[in-house]
Amino acid sequence: MTAKHAELAEKFITDEPRTNWHDETLWFVREKRDKAAHGIPEWEQLREWGSQIKNHSLSNLSTYLKEFEEKALANGIIVHWADDGEEHNKIIHSIIQKHSIQKIVKSKSMLTEECHLNEYLYDKGIEIVDTDLGERIVQFRNEPPSHIVLPAIHLKKEDVSATFHEHLNTEKGNNDPQYLTEAARQHLRNKFVESELAITGVNFAIAETGGFVVCTNEGNADMGAHSAKVHIACMGFEKIIPKAEHLAVFLRLLARSATGQPITTFSSHFQKPRPDQEMHIVIVDNGRSRQLGREDFRNSLKCIRCAACFNTCPVYRRSGGHSYHTAVAGPIGSILNPNLDMKANSDLPFASTLCGSCTNVCPVKINIHEQLWKWRQEIVKEGYVDTTKKIGMGGMAYLFTYPKLYRIIGKTGRWVMKNFPFVVNNKLNVWFKQREMPQVPEQSFRDWYLKNGKKTKN
Repeated sequence: MTAKHAELAEKFITDEPRTNWHDETLWFVREKRDKAAHGIPEWEQLREWGSQIKNHSLSNLSTYLKEFEEKALANGIIVHWADDGEEHNKIIHSIIQKHSIQKIVKSKSMLTEECHLNEYLYDKGIEIVDTDLGERIVQFRNEPPSHIVLPAIHLKKEDVSATFHEHLNTEKGNNDPQYLTEAARQHLRNKFVESELAITGVNFAIAETGGFVVCTNEGNADMGAHSAKVHIACMGFEKIIPKAEHLAVFLRLLARSATGQPITTFSSHFQKPRPDQEMHIVIVDNGRSRQLGREDFRNSLKCIRCAACFNTCPVYRRSGGHSYHTAVAGPIGSILNPNLDMKANSDLPFASTLCGSCTNVCPVKINIHEQLWKWRQEIVKEGYVDTTKKIGMGGMAYLFTYPKLYRIIGKTGRWVMKNFPFVVNNKLNVWFKQREMPQVPEQSFRDWYLKNGKKTKN
């Protein structure tokens, strides 16, 4: 059974200095996002356009997906459709077998993480090399990425140095980022040259042209796709947009929201295979149709995977990505993953303060915090909450129903906390484990208001 968010977060915060560093680093990225957004006066207009284009695309998916397939086939791209992650993996495996491929490179793709492609191919005895620097680091460490844009953000340069010393035989204790990056570059250069198959993700697929766009800061998608004789692009069907002119909106939103850059270093357009190349695109559902049919949650499919909600979330910043035990962590993952498996991911919508900061920074205006709240209701309705929480919330609901009882309990609680503080200031109180208990007020707000309310009005 997978450990839940609270248990995994407790492990992460054991190292307090690292937790603080993780928190501060991600907030620094959030501040960069703010500066980039405030640097263009039309930012809110771009967000509105992005949101409306996505709304339109989701409302006309069948039309645009058919158009995309027709144009892609006309361009010489082989199109595949996968109902779920397993079918996605089988399609890719069949292409590998057809060409007797041994050397595979992959650029960052959250869809392949969602479908567990690497593990599937490992079980078949096939090695796949992740070429994004952060992804390669966590692959060496046999860890999943902890962030969809910054996969190794949970690691410090000392951790990377130790990992590279073990796997790349770099100088022990050399923590110089330039030295470590060069070592990775030399290591990956050979992988690109030797590769027979390149797998990439898809940031945007354009129905009008049958082409697709991949955004990277390292150029690794280009290196793989331009070297290998076979290129497979993997996309969730929600990545479709109607026209090429709409790209301008999303390319301006994506990088600013993700890292505070005006635009990603490489925005690579793939239209058709080279004369000596075979190009495939695998379009995946994997629960997206079900999410599309959920009126309260369909907006989550507008996500462009910028991770702005990660960088601003006070829970994610202090609990780390691995505490979410899913490929896509953070606030957006907490509203996407219950759709895939409500029982297994029932804890995630509760890993939130519902502060609304995620919604405020979302470049396509997904109402993330509202969906988190609605998922909680669905999860409780289905009975996927632990007994302690269920009893506690039931007790609170009963208490709030009877004002007199509520006032009596409140008064008793204040008296106990004031005169016998050890009753709540102990390890049995989960709240007390990580926080100081608040100072006990002399009276309730109601008592204060009855006494002072008239004076305040006057």
